[in-house]
Amino acid sequence: MNIIVCVKEIIDPELPPDNFKIDPTRNIGLCPDSVPSVINPFDEQAMEAALRIKDVLGGKITILSLGNNLHREVVKKPLTMGADELILLEDEAYAGGDSWSTANALALAINKIGNYDLVLCGRQAADWDAGQVGLGIAEILNLPSVTLARKIEVTDGKARVERVTPDGYEIIEVVLPALITVSNELGQPRYAILEKILESVKKEPTIWKPKDIGIEPGRTESKGRQLNLLKLFQPVREGKCEIIGGDTVEEAAVNLTLRLREAKVV
Repeated sequence: MNIIVCVKEIIDPELPPDNFKIDPTRNIGLCPDSVPSVINPFDEQAMEAALRIKDVLGGKITILSLGNNLHREVVKKPLTMGADELILLEDEAYAGGDSWSTANALALAINKIGNYDLVLCGRQAADWDAGQVGLGIAEILNLPSVTLARKIEVTDGKARVERVTPDGYEIIEVVLPALITVSNELGQPRYAILEKILESVKKEPTIWKPKDIGIEPGRTESKGRQLNLLKLFQPVREGKCEIIGGDTVEEAAVNLTLRLREAKVV
């Protein structure tokens, strides 16, 4: 099995909101350089799904990531978990894109890799939460796709997928090659392995510039945007507290009930 896993480096989504600022004129989010970045958690679960398949069938796992000035200690994490190769689409031209331009660049890179049976992505990125890139790649490459996988089993050139639904799950069988997005219901990703950590320090990623994947100059990230972002803002959160009292517990209960009725809560 040759598996490609697409991963994204993002700002740690667990950080307090105070770390983020909005530039309303450019419609971009700002944060200090000291703020740590991580691999998108959903992409880590896609990596775990790939490792589970490799544990059974063997093969090769190639990690594909896109961005500019990517932090090596972050994007190398899949290597420490057991991935075999890391390819970075890394260039200033890749910055400032949207879901379509990102999917297009990743699809061109997957075409360049060529020999693959399965492409795995996280169900969405934990920064924008759009959930569009994986399906965009499948559409561009004309691959069958399944979303929100909680379990993947591969036999006889087919993938049997347990797909999460609002009231449980459904079982879907898809012929390979295919693209599958992995959900958090898959379970906890495995920890890094000491041997793999030491190997990853010496292993250098392959870097592909836009010209290496045949991307047209007018279709790089910022120039290839299909989305027009009208407004980016931080919501204002306000809360009010009203103390309902009384001379006795019974009187306070009556006053609370009357106030709730007045507010049409009950």
